[in-house]
Amino acid sequence: MPYYIYDITQDTTGITRNLEYQTEFDSFQEAKKYARNRRAELGRDTDIMVKVMFAPNQLEAEERLMEKREKTVVMEWEK
Repeated sequence: MPYYIYDITQDTTGITRNLEYQTEFDSFQEAKKYARNRRAELGRDTDIMVKVMFAPNQLEAEERLMEKREKTVVMEWEK
């Protein structure tokens, strides 16, 4: 399964995400290197998040990135 790289931005309300497909790689090391370089290129002052997603196909990767996940509960001793 390939690793897909996406640029993600959120609308002003924070409800919806906009995904922009960048590229895909067969190895994690190449995908990680590309994502790090892309983040460095964008800089810290950007609203764009760069994500790497491991999935069987591009549609599955986009569905996983669009999922709304609950925040994890942090217990007192984990802080």
